[in-house]
Amino acid sequence: MTTTDTERFIGADLLPVTATSDTARMAAGEPGLPREFRWGTVTVTIVDVRRSWHDTGPCDHGSRERYVRKHWYEVETAEHGVMKIYFDRQPRRGHATAPRWRLFSIVTPEP
Repeated sequence: MTTTDTERFIGADLLPVTATSDTARMAAGEPGLPREFRWGTVTVTIVDVRRSWHDTGPCDHGSRERYVRKHWYEVETAEHGVMKIYFDRQPRRGHATAPRWRLFSIVTPEP
């Protein structure tokens, strides 16, 4: 992202397309980043991972340990340019079946 790019917040659920997950990432303790997602009625195809990082938080049970809460990815897509997506390691309270992949934002280059 350059200083002339515009980042637009989206905040939408992404549903992974079955059998497109990157199992090599899973061996490293990350979620298997799918190569394709469904965003509403649109299919999003990831062509490159620009960067990845994670957010951590304290243990919920009083320990001093810190745990990874979200895995973030800045990805290049075939259809929509650059997107920031994340995987929420813990389902939202009371929503055990809620989608855990989320589209955070789309980055649009300024002309």
